[in-house]
Parts: sequence; structure tokens; C-alpha cells
Amino acid sequence: MTLDQSGWVDVQVLLDACNAHGRKISADLLAKMVAENNKQRFAFSPDGNMIRASQGHSLDVELGYEQKPPPAVLYHGTASRFVQSIREQGLLKQGRHHVHLSTATDTALAVGKRYGQPVLLQVDAARMHKDGHLFFVSENSVWLTDAVPPQYLSIPD
Repeated sequence: MTLDQSGWVDVQVLLDACNAHGRKISADLLAKMVAENNKQRFAFSPDGNMIRASQGHSLDVELGYEQKPPPAVLYHGTASRFVQSIREQGLLKQGRHHVHLSTATDTALAVGKRYGQPVLLQVDAARMHKDGHLFFVSENSVWLTDAVPPQYLSIPD
């Protein structure tokens, strides 16, 4: 399968590829999976003929999200074993297009829990934005930025 420059793939091409690799998925099942995904990770195009991930691509795609002013505070969940490195280097996008941030502490902690003992990081997004950092918000309400330098991070009490 090949994604277009915006990360979209034709739904039928996806279904055919899944079926060719032993994953029997119908259009109805795919629609149900997208609709019921608790994180709303995927989205259909307005006409329903294309599908893409809302964020988190490791490929070079242009999602077309517009720059937006962020809320004053955002959160990021990580594992305790990464905290020292983050204090030194900040949050880096690693192999992704952006650093992912949340408005909800429970969401951020759930992400951190996937990698070990969770630690909640608070991001001074208002100050970052004032200092010229750009923010975007995905279709599923995940806030995105290129990096979070350490001076904008804290661990809330």
C-alpha cells in the first residue's frame, strides 16, 4: 500500500491488502472499528472513500492541520525511566512527526503507563506559544508540536 502525501489510502485498497494478508475485514467492520476506537486514531475522508491515521505517522506525510493557539497547559505521559533524559533534552518527536500532548491528565498517564511506571509531565504551552513554538491539533484532539524544550516542562505535585 502507498499513502498519498497527506497520509490517505483508498479504503478498498486497504481492505484488499488486509484480505490478501489473511485479515478478513469488510467495509462495515472497518467503519465500526473506526467509529468505536476509543482514541479515534483513524478518520475517513468526507466522502468515506479514503482513510488515514489522525496522527503518529512515521512516514513523511502532510496532514494539513492548521496552526492553533494551545490551551495554557498541556500534558505528556512518559515512563519514569525516561524522566532524566527528558529533563536534559526535553520532549523529542523521535521517529514521529510531532510530540503528542493531551489536555487530560488521565489520557497522558495512560500513555505513560504503556511504557512502565508512569510519570505525568506538565507543559507550559502558553509560554511556549508566546515564545514562538507552533502547535496543531489533530482530528482526535491530540495536540502536536515539534519538540518541548526542558524549560517548559515540570512534574506537577
